Amino acid sequence: MITLQEKAYAKVNLTLDVGDLRADGYHDISTIMQAITLADEITIHIGTGEPWQVRCSEEAIPGGKKNLAYKAAKAYYDAAGTDPDGLTIEIEKRIPWEAGLGGGSADAAAVLRALNRHENNRFTDEELEKIGLQVGSDVPFCIRNLTSLAEGRGEILTPVTPMPQCYYVLVKPDFSAPTSELYQKLDRMNVPARPKTQQMIKTLEKGNLREIGAGLLNVFEFPLLREHEELYKIENALENCGALGTSMTGSGSVMFGIFEHFDFAATASMSLMQVGYKTYLATNFDPNSDEDV
Repeated sequence: MITLQEKAYAKVNLTLDVGDLRADGYHDISTIMQAITLADEITIHIGTGEPWQVRCSEEAIPGGKKNLAYKAAKAYYDAAGTDPDGLTIEIEKRIPWEAGLGGGSADAAAVLRALNRHENNRFTDEELEKIGLQVGSDVPFCIRNLTSLAEGRGEILTPVTPMPQCYYVLVKPDFSAPTSELYQKLDRMNVPARPKTQQMIKTLEKGNLREIGAGLLNVFEFPLLREHEELYKIENALENCGALGTSMTGSGSVMFGIFEHFDFAATASMSLMQVGYKTYLATNFDPNSDEDV
């Protein structure tokens, strides 16, 4: 039996815009995604001689064939045309789920990276991204974790300048947001503002963190804020603690603030934790570095 280990990194959306419903049932999106150091730990046992299984440290997350990590392994071996003779995936969950942080996609991508490394890089990154797209729209981004503009379903990736050094305070309310329902609500409403994605790309090139903070915007906030005023309180609390900008990531419900200094970020995280929120502190993940920043 062979054991592989891999980290699965969360992401935040600096901008996220949603277009009209397409004929295939998907929506076109335009979003800038940044990988962060909050990560799950993935362990894969290959050659177990037993039926495939997925074990997760969080009971609320489904195992077996419904888990994206399982689907990723199956997609990989289907594409490779080989059989691992039994496989077990263990997930130590640190990324909150149903939060907009891409935890399931990150797990799937980590499985694909680990298996491909084990198979002597049978597939190129581009080929691996195509396999990942069969599993989920965010999986291609999570395979390489390069700061990118994602378009189409999320599979059309254009690398952009990464975020400058900063800290993220992530705040998870007690509720989750069903993604399909939010898309339906967006289809029915007049969205009051749209993110200036191309301007954000230029701002990233300048590296001005204050301007980046001012440009954060996610259209999924609008239908969710109507129903959960609590999100306003989280935003205000982050700003009062010195956040240079706040937004929601993905389809929520995690809100995040960006901070230039660790001390301010740590104080914000502790302040919100003391009033009952689950908070997480992270910085940018650099895929070209062997260590987390």
